[in-house]
Amino acid sequence: MTDERYDVVIVGAGPAGIFAALELARSNGAAVGLHGAGASAEAPASAEPPVASGPPRVLLLEKGHGIEHRHCPAKQRGCSDCKVCAIMTGWGGAGAFSDGKLTLSTEVGGWLGEYVGAEELGRLVGYADDIWVEFGATSDVHGPDPDTAARLVLEATLADMRLVPMRVRHIGTDRSPEVLEGMRRELTRLGVRIRTDTEVARILVADGRVTGVALSDGETIEAGIVIAAPGREGADWLAEQARALGLGLTNNAVDIGVRVEVPSAVMEPLTDPLYEAKLLYHSTQFGDGVRTFCMNPYGEVTTESYGGITTVNGHSNSDRGSRTENTNFAVLVSVLFTEPFDDPIMYGESIARLANLLGKGIIVQRLGDLKAGRRSTPARMAQSLVQPSLPSATPGDLAFVLPYRHLADILEFLEAMDKLAPGVNGPSTLLYGVEVKFYSSRVDVGPDLQTKVAGLYAVGDGAGITRGLVQSSASGVVAARAVLGR
Repeated sequence: MTDERYDVVIVGAGPAGIFAALELARSNGAAVGLHGAGASAEAPASAEPPVASGPPRVLLLEKGHGIEHRHCPAKQRGCSDCKVCAIMTGWGGAGAFSDGKLTLSTEVGGWLGEYVGAEELGRLVGYADDIWVEFGATSDVHGPDPDTAARLVLEATLADMRLVPMRVRHIGTDRSPEVLEGMRRELTRLGVRIRTDTEVARILVADGRVTGVALSDGETIEAGIVIAAPGREGADWLAEQARALGLGLTNNAVDIGVRVEVPSAVMEPLTDPLYEAKLLYHSTQFGDGVRTFCMNPYGEVTTESYGGITTVNGHSNSDRGSRTENTNFAVLVSVLFTEPFDDPIMYGESIARLANLLGKGIIVQRLGDLKAGRRSTPARMAQSLVQPSLPSATPGDLAFVLPYRHLADILEFLEAMDKLAPGVNGPSTLLYGVEVKFYSSRVDVGPDLQTKVAGLYAVGDGAGITRGLVQSSASGVVAARAVLGR
């Protein structure tokens, strides 16, 4: 039974889906056009039905809750493996309760530049940033002055590391829900239909053209255009849809590592001028790429759930009154498999499951204990200079979880990083495990992010094209402009 018909259905209410909806709803039907007519080589624009004049009728579907109903019990009693994870799904996507960092750089945050070009990506980053500010993101931007940047880059080079100086706008975990709620109100005002707690079962296609979506309750919604923006949590779903539709998929690497927690004072030589210190390193023993990720000055360690497994993450607030005495960041080792094994997501999940099995969730260990070859115990944790900001984490031994190669890479990285921030490699430093970043299999799309199925677009982190708030937002804009260009 077909219950409704729309010009455009957007699957997923994370940044990619929200920004696609904003671009469409604010268009007044004007042809914006990106890359000429905006059609991919596989699916020419003439194969699509035109969108009606005036603003297109847009439906935005999200399987998670509205922002006001997203509450996670993990901090009080550990991850409960909720049927729908309130941290990973819902209005605003996985980024709703993240640190809320807008990285204003084209060098990090995904691979969108491979589709639109470096110059266009720079414009899109600026455009997306302006919209975030419009809805309440702080006007303050963190970033070093040229002399400080040059000094820090040199110091990193002398430590055999590469520092990527970046401009960062920090929204904050506390402020992000308010910003995202403002976007929801604007979309509602502009006539976009929004349905949360609504799961899409599959994308419908006939004769090489998208025709709509089928919901898990059996309802069918017709649409000439579908923008798939399911986010990281929906990556497996999108990969399944792609395989069913005969779309190409390319495996991205999976990043596996730990979340490091130290006294904030230890990291201030880097966080004061940079806020986010993006450090890249190649281990001497194995040649693996190792990097920092998601640095949270004065923040707290948190958890997130992926389909029955719990991994670790970090947040920080913009309100100075809610700051902690600790700073946390991830140290991640990138792994890309080829043959005969080519499922990096399964590999990462298996390591996370092992950590959950041994630690009944997240394991925390003092660096000194790890180096001494012993597990951390509550008594040893009590002796630490750093008190864990995630009290539900279980003191344990990460050497039983992480493969030797990963563990060796992480220890080597911390030793090198200690030259930039003395104390990072100290015995009281806490390591939480495991942190896994699943970069979704990349869906085969054209320069406008349209698949070979006419009218079907794949955007954001779930499509394996981006890995951050800004580029994810920008990818939604790219798809929306391509639609409007028809």
